[in-house]
Amino acid sequence: MSETNTGSPFAARTVAIMLTIAIVSFGAVMVLAGWSPELRDRNHAGDHPFSTSAIGYNGIVQLLEDQGYPVEISRLEHRLTDRDWGVMVVTLPAWGAGDIEKTDLQPTTLIVLPKWVGTVDPFNAKRQRDTRFTDASTVNDLLGKLNVTGEIGRIDVPRLTETPFGDMKLKPDVKMQVIKSDTLIELAGTEDGILLGKMPDRDIYILADPDMLNTFGLADRENARFAVQLMDWVRYDAAEPIIFDATLHGFVRSENLMQMMFDIPYVGATLAALAAAFLLGWAALVRFGPTVRDGRVIALGKQALVDNSAGLFTMSRRETRMAPGYLAMMRRRVAREIAAPKTMTEAQLSDLFDRLGPEEQSGKRFSQMEAGLRGPSANREELMTKARELYRWRRDILRRGTHERK
Repeated sequence: MSETNTGSPFAARTVAIMLTIAIVSFGAVMVLAGWSPELRDRNHAGDHPFSTSAIGYNGIVQLLEDQGYPVEISRLEHRLTDRDWGVMVVTLPAWGAGDIEKTDLQPTTLIVLPKWVGTVDPFNAKRQRDTRFTDASTVNDLLGKLNVTGEIGRIDVPRLTETPFGDMKLKPDVKMQVIKSDTLIELAGTEDGILLGKMPDRDIYILADPDMLNTFGLADRENARFAVQLMDWVRYDAAEPIIFDATLHGFVRSENLMQMMFDIPYVGATLAALAAAFLLGWAALVRFGPTVRDGRVIALGKQALVDNSAGLFTMSRRETRMAPGYLAMMRRRVAREIAAPKTMTEAQLSDLFDRLGPEEQSGKRFSQMEAGLRGPSANREELMTKARELYRWRRDILRRGTHERK
């Protein structure tokens, strides 16, 4: 008859390797699912703070960071209207500014109007292939959304431009873009229009020409000096951060459940859950082994008979009354093993057993152990102690007898 194989089909090492691969793979999937938007390269051509192209604003971000200014790029829409601290720089795109007219911008905010549009280089997405002026009507529509009465103008680059920092030789590309308006408070400009204006009664500033801040414009030292001084001028404190908004250009950070789990205040619960999962996995791992077969309801063999008999004694609570019977059984067994005459009485056997020597661990002789087993024990533990002493005594005298015969 064939024998059923109940062993595991895999070795422990194989299972460990499989589990490791599964855990690492699962972790990689979770990381990519939660952080793939953060890992994506956002430096592609355009007029946004991540772009290093000619019309991008990453140049001013890097310039300010190199000078030790606290600078960050925001991808949270609510920071346009509600933030605790910082100057917000809003670089408006020519198209896709959304509902900017419905956005109540929180002071202090610097708005930079668009001037250029272009196409992306098909061989290098980080560069502009060519650029041209944004339609004046498009920029005028943006002024209307900002509740500014006026229009833009593109004038020849003046020799000097009046600024809060004195007359400067600013050099925008091709033309200087200015605003012709009676509602804005002029802070920098020429007789032909306003380069930098401020809304009445609000710390909302509008920079007409983005060449003062974009990467191409910063190639001129005077433009770069104006940009840095402008940032100092609109801030109230040297520690106040400068925040460049990227949400109007489509770089909005969505609410991500995976990232939220590892952010305060949920990170504690997440770590506790991971620890519980690890402990459950470890408990399952250490129990790994052959499948346990279902046994018979009523087992066969001597061991089953002994177990059932012991169970009956336990259920009837008669364990402590087994001491005299165990003593009589051990007396008969030892007498048979040492070939004592069958005619000897119990007293004679006790004298004979005493002469065989004491139990080595407790030093008790047979008569002393016999006295403790003549009546019922007080409890189960006492019975077990006395029975073990008698068992060890029998084992010791048999061992000594074997050595003597040798």
